[in-house]
Amino acid sequence: MPQASKTANDAHSPPGAKPGVKPSFLSNLGADFPASLVVFLVALPLSLGIAAASGAPIMAGLIAAAVGGIVAGTLGGSVLQVSGPAAGLTVVVAGLVAEFGWQVTCAITAAAGVVQLLLGLSRVGRAALAVSPVVVKAMLAGIGITIILQQIHVLLGGQAAGSAVENLAGLPAAITAVELHSALLGLAVVVILLGWKYLPAAVRKVPGPLAAVVAVTAVSVAVAPGVERISFSGSILDAVALPSLPEGNWRGAVMAVITVALIASIESLLSAVAVDKMHTGARTNLNRELVGQGSANVVSGLLGGLPVTGVIVRSATNVEAGAKSRASAVLHGVWVLVFSALFAGMIQLIPLSVLAGLLLVIGAKLVKIADIKTSLRTGDLLVYAVTLVCVVVLNLLEGVIIGLALAALCVLWRVLRTQIHAHAPVAPGTPWRVTIAGSCSFFALPRLSRVLGSVPEGADVVVELNADYLDHAFRETLLAWRAQHRSTGASVSIEEHGSTTFTDAADNTPQRQDLREFPLPPRASWEPSVAAGTADDDGDRHPPLRSILLGIDKYHRRHADKVRPLVQDLTDGQNPDTLFVACVDSRVNPNLITSSGPGDLLTLRNIGNVVCSDDHDASIDSTLTFAVKALSVDSIVVCGHSNCGAMKAVLADASGSAPALGSGFDAWLEHARPSYRALVDNHPVALAAKAAGFSRLDQLSMVNVAVQLGKLEQHPVTGPALAAGQLEATGLFYDICTARVVLVTPEGIEQLDPSMAVR
Repeated sequence: MPQASKTANDAHSPPGAKPGVKPSFLSNLGADFPASLVVFLVALPLSLGIAAASGAPIMAGLIAAAVGGIVAGTLGGSVLQVSGPAAGLTVVVAGLVAEFGWQVTCAITAAAGVVQLLLGLSRVGRAALAVSPVVVKAMLAGIGITIILQQIHVLLGGQAAGSAVENLAGLPAAITAVELHSALLGLAVVVILLGWKYLPAAVRKVPGPLAAVVAVTAVSVAVAPGVERISFSGSILDAVALPSLPEGNWRGAVMAVITVALIASIESLLSAVAVDKMHTGARTNLNRELVGQGSANVVSGLLGGLPVTGVIVRSATNVEAGAKSRASAVLHGVWVLVFSALFAGMIQLIPLSVLAGLLLVIGAKLVKIADIKTSLRTGDLLVYAVTLVCVVVLNLLEGVIIGLALAALCVLWRVLRTQIHAHAPVAPGTPWRVTIAGSCSFFALPRLSRVLGSVPEGADVVVELNADYLDHAFRETLLAWRAQHRSTGASVSIEEHGSTTFTDAADNTPQRQDLREFPLPPRASWEPSVAAGTADDDGDRHPPLRSILLGIDKYHRRHADKVRPLVQDLTDGQNPDTLFVACVDSRVNPNLITSSGPGDLLTLRNIGNVVCSDDHDASIDSTLTFAVKALSVDSIVVCGHSNCGAMKAVLADASGSAPALGSGFDAWLEHARPSYRALVDNHPVALAAKAAGFSRLDQLSMVNVAVQLGKLEQHPVTGPALAAGQLEATGLFYDICTARVVLVTPEGIEQLDPSMAVR
């Protein structure tokens, strides 16, 4: 419990804070104070530009910036996120101002804040992230294009129209009626912002937007005093406007509230997640962040400010400037408030075309080429394009809804669409192949029937089923077709390679499972009719060789192409790191239980997984010599297994009832007889295995492994290598009934699967 308490406290500590110590507001002021000034200098021109683009009073942008910094910074769940008016809501706010007027828009902003508060208190913060990222990126790109089409008119000295389509249609007329001074001033801002990153680092310490606005504004006062500039009356206190309720069209107002709340929430949460990736401090509490954003929007709406969201540009600047706590965001809001109260008159010197140039660059940055490439690479280009076009041509809400619907349809198509194909025989005498992969549900029945219907009557067929989901309807349809096709005299074999057992769909509720190709099941499990000595539907019995050949055929069809890249580097030689000594028992698969691939293991298999005896065996000795001296393996593993036939023979031999398998077999058992004597003498491994509940047969198998490890220490090749530390020897025991591996040491046994205790 004390450790858990410490962890919980640390989750709300800023980057660099000592664990378990909750910092005060002033503890990081040395880093937060300068960072707040940098963020303020970036936020000031952006807030003015967004207010201008939204058709709202200019001071509304500064009110939102101050409220976002102070309220959201204090109450939000992100330590380093900075909130304020964002370009993502520019188009929405402009439409609301045009439809309802400014004071009703303020009421909508406050009501949206209440919705955000309810969402945060309901703890659904993470649910807001269940939005396709490509839709969000396309939405931002559509907003960017809309801003560009709008602000080009302002830059040229004209007035923007009400929609992006109208702005695009009116562009030729705006170009012919260009006001030269406005256009040059706006283009100067664009050039400065685009070239700012190429200037020396010392110069770039000043935020580019601030430098561009100040420099071009100063030039405009001298050379173009007649250009249209920002105008308002009074200070920020005079700009405070109480909201009012709409006169009619309540349905539209409610939809506007939902739109602003959802877009602001999604943009804030996505920004917070992005900010978390920029630092190593506390992660964002998304529900608390919604509460903070909702509180800020309530206050901003009541005071006559724009909607507030988390802004990635300001937040990234905050992190890069070295901020350590939320004090930086709060102080930035204070600086905005102080500037607005004391120096508001200076804002009226800024030409509208200068802000238009700033907004052109902001809008262009919302259209990211990297996002387009990503959507193309991931197959989401259609969703991206449709969402973008709908946002620009229709409106933001309708565009996002259409984009989300299309994204959901694409997901359903990808998840539910089953890959079903029929392949004609590649050579005379080979069967048709029908490959089925994916989710096999009733949605796929039309395609299944069409593909199966393309197989000629009387043709032998192998159905390769690789399903992660299979329901009763799909199974019944496939079985019905198999019965019908077999009635024409053809054979139909169903090979199941996926994780859903074909027979399970008959009586169980279908569930999605992970696909698997390896480990491969025994041949008899995927086609009983080809198991050695069994009969197929026509009563013919197949010899074992055909079973092997059919298995090879399956390997060529399903796995050879996957294995080929794994063995390309092994063409000229091998470099295994381990010699694996195992029994010849068919139930033991060394590569399977060690998760090894081609070239990993050099394998020595014999009856009883023995190493050597006093009179050395040439086959074993040559293998040990080749492994240690030629291949320089790092380790030797001796692996026994449960219910071992060789150990049964040793026990029977000791009791005088050994099977008569010939003198050669009797001589070979001499390698394992020392293990029986060790068992009788209460070897530590035998005692540990007995205490763990293993049978006497399995106790002998484990003791045999320990004895073989001891023989390796006495061997003239492996002994010196082990003594010098150049080689390591390990003992294992494979328990077939549990499919688990046990470590065998000279002193006892140890379960290697932490989820299981040694029984």
